[in-house]
Amino acid sequence: MKWARAIVPPLVFGVAAIALWQVIVVAGRIAPFILPAPAAIWDELVDQRRNVWEAALASGENALIGLIGGSVVAVLAAMASSRFRPLAEVSLPFAAVLNALPIIALAPILNNMFESTSSLPRRLVAGIIVFFPVFINTLRGLREVNPIHQELMHTYAASGWTFARKVRLPGALPHVFTGLRQASSLAVIAAVVAEYFGGLQNGLGSRITSAAAFTAYPRAWAFVVGACLLGLAFYLTTLLLERLAMPWRTRLIA
Repeated sequence: MKWARAIVPPLVFGVAAIALWQVIVVAGRIAPFILPAPAAIWDELVDQRRNVWEAALASGENALIGLIGGSVVAVLAAMASSRFRPLAEVSLPFAAVLNALPIIALAPILNNMFESTSSLPRRLVAGIIVFFPVFINTLRGLREVNPIHQELMHTYAASGWTFARKVRLPGALPHVFTGLRQASSLAVIAAVVAEYFGGLQNGLGSRITSAAAFTAYPRAWAFVVGACLLGLAFYLTTLLLERLAMPWRTRLIA
């Protein structure tokens, strides 16, 4: 019953937190524009379930494309940096600069560079945000090579890229998925926040700002819940892919 020990405590804590939230809002007569009650948010979530679903699909598509594109570029850049040390010395500061870029500054600039009906700016924002955690973790994993494996590949006179494909990258998989777990949630956050700054009005971010502008705060929070569920879905999917890619690691942990 290990799954029960892992699921029941956070579930009980979450239910208790929501119940306390409801009591505080009702007893304290807190205005909806400050903090809506969970019951009001749930009612809006049920009423707007189709709109929330469609908006989540639009935001999820942008986040997924950004996650895949940014991760592929990050892994390739990490492999090149692990192969050529001068490139690593240049790429690490560059990756740090990308990580320091704020979404609220990057999204409006990219929106102005492309058509207002294009989803490319949001996907670029997600890809840029994803790049840093995947790159750093992959590079760290590629550098941690078992000396025995390294000597064996030298004995076979393997080339640098063969060594990277056969030894470095498979050995770095735990680090790669550590970066992907971080990036999966960041991709959703980046895609949703990027929608605050114009473009197509079909995503969760634009629906949140629109509902808040019309003082429909429970509805805005309903879309926030949709964004949270989308981020959770991305994270759980990454965990599932990690288990499928490294079943031996799951057995060792169990």
